[in-house]
Amino acid sequence: MTQHVTKVASVCFYHIRRLRQIRRRVGQDVTTRLVLALVTTRLDYCNSQLAGLPQSTLEPLQRVQNCAAHLILNLRQRDHVKPALKQLHWLPIQARVQFKLCMLMHGIHNSQCLAYLSDAVQLVATTSTREVLRSAATTNNATPRLRTKFGEHAFSHAGPAAWNRLPEAVRQAQTQLHFKKLLKTSLFNEFLWLHFSTDVVMSAFLMLRSFGVVNSCLPEVNYSYSRVITGGA
Repeated sequence: MTQHVTKVASVCFYHIRRLRQIRRRVGQDVTTRLVLALVTTRLDYCNSQLAGLPQSTLEPLQRVQNCAAHLILNLRQRDHVKPALKQLHWLPIQARVQFKLCMLMHGIHNSQCLAYLSDAVQLVATTSTREVLRSAATTNNATPRLRTKFGEHAFSHAGPAAWNRLPEAVRQAQTQLHFKKLLKTSLFNEFLWLHFSTDVVMSAFLMLRSFGVVNSCLPEVNYSYSRVITGGA
């Protein structure tokens, strides 16, 4: 899988370099369409196979998306990419993988997918050993027990795991269009807005510490900062 990611990133960077040569002549609108056609489509093609991979393996694809955002908005190399992704309303690579998995799971729950996908997952309510659990009253799917880390790549585990993380209000959407809108908003807030807020807190914390304010006058900032970084743990 690492070779596949490297190959896709290499092809995408090739197209970005070519598009950079004509960026000033064609303008932002045409550049956006070309990036979507030549780069983004390659990032999204069969990206559900990337489920369960560590962030280090997906990092080359994320660098491709960051460079594409810089190209469209004509940003400098040192400009921060998170505001650019927010402006373009692009989900990060890891969130795009979750988006594809959840779309497949929505098709399963609404009988709009192939039979082999439906056979790979099972509702908690239809599992004999879990029908008395509180999760049986929801639309949760059973996640099989795994013996190895490699098993997380399988759709039978990655699909239900991504679906169960969604809020119940998002899962209850009936139409595919409505579900897609709610899903993107949910993932956008989870993956991009939280990370962007963390970066802002980190910058403020480092600035206060450089002036000696954190250590002398505001010791509680250290505790608050640590909770933001660790997710409140």
